[in-house]
Amino acid sequence: MTISFVKTKKQQERYELIADLADQFAQSAQEIDEKGAFPHLNIERLKQSGYTKWTLPKIFGGESLPLYEMLLYQERLAKGDGSTALCIGWHLGIVMDLWEKKSWDEQTLNWMMAEIAGGALINGAATEPQTGSPTRGGKPHTTAQKTEAGWVLSGRKTFTTMSPALDYFLVKATIEGADQVGNFIVPSNRDGVIIEETWDMIAMRGTGSHDLLLKNVELPKEALSEVFIPEKKPQPNGWLLHIPACYMGIALAARDYAIEFAASYSPNSISGPIKELPNVQRLAGEMELELMSARHFMYAVAEKWDQSEKREELQGELSGVKHVVTNTAISVVDKAMRIVGAKSLQRSNPLQRYYRDVRAGLHNPPMDDMTIINLAKQAFR
Repeated sequence: MTISFVKTKKQQERYELIADLADQFAQSAQEIDEKGAFPHLNIERLKQSGYTKWTLPKIFGGESLPLYEMLLYQERLAKGDGSTALCIGWHLGIVMDLWEKKSWDEQTLNWMMAEIAGGALINGAATEPQTGSPTRGGKPHTTAQKTEAGWVLSGRKTFTTMSPALDYFLVKATIEGADQVGNFIVPSNRDGVIIEETWDMIAMRGTGSHDLLLKNVELPKEALSEVFIPEKKPQPNGWLLHIPACYMGIALAARDYAIEFAASYSPNSISGPIKELPNVQRLAGEMELELMSARHFMYAVAEKWDQSEKREELQGELSGVKHVVTNTAISVVDKAMRIVGAKSLQRSNPLQRYYRDVRAGLHNPPMDDMTIINLAKQAFR
């Protein structure tokens, strides 16, 4: 039995709505994975349900969803289809982050909130072939040239998740002549904005994380939403916990499959189902313990984030959650496959997809090595 972290009647109502959608998405997850197709229909259903607006502030028609609740629903979505959950998680998290930090000027921020209220989808575009993950501090090769009318952007971004469905990209670019890095709002329908369908990974195949190519894209002056200050200490990003929530959901799906299999599979070499075997019970018990530990950690930190007035002190715990949950997910899926045996490697078996998908979590920010190093520095301070 899965431990429930739902606390209120309102949460339960929302959870049931998301659970119904997730179960629908599960029916097409195998096909999406095999074809490497983008789940357009899933994203459209999420938009129609209103889910894409749940992290919007209530003054814009949203639900002002706290982090704790966002993780509840993201975890459940991922039980149905990890690719869909990861896609929409970026949008929900960025919307939450923009409103919480208010690092944009008021007019631009309110305009973007209104666009999202109208159904627009947004994600960042920061990673590049030459720099790798932006969390490691590489300066963007994508450039922004200032003109009389505004800006001209040129460059290439990689791992642009949900690119086939996005209305706006938040592009990090180096401002020529100023030695500064800015965040630019780039509408997807601008001339020179090209999606190159390069996504051909063995994991998270339905995320549409293609390359974003910017060919002399002309933008107005107000497209520059913020300029990053190198000396300024980066603020912690609670919203990034949508990443471990996604991989936890996949791990829960793997656990459920293995438990159901063990309860029903009865080879003629033994009396009764394999759930009676000591080695299967050991693996099942280890999965439960790992899942309980990681989920309690994740939800405790999320609740702490929602209630804390000193969020800058939570950076270590936020990074720790991602590290623990992602590696737990990998361990749980591995144990689930050991219970099921060679059947878990059949292409028609969802466990092989779960196995590939949870591995992707190692390459989402923050990376394990950076988390461990920063926690060591925190300990010595």
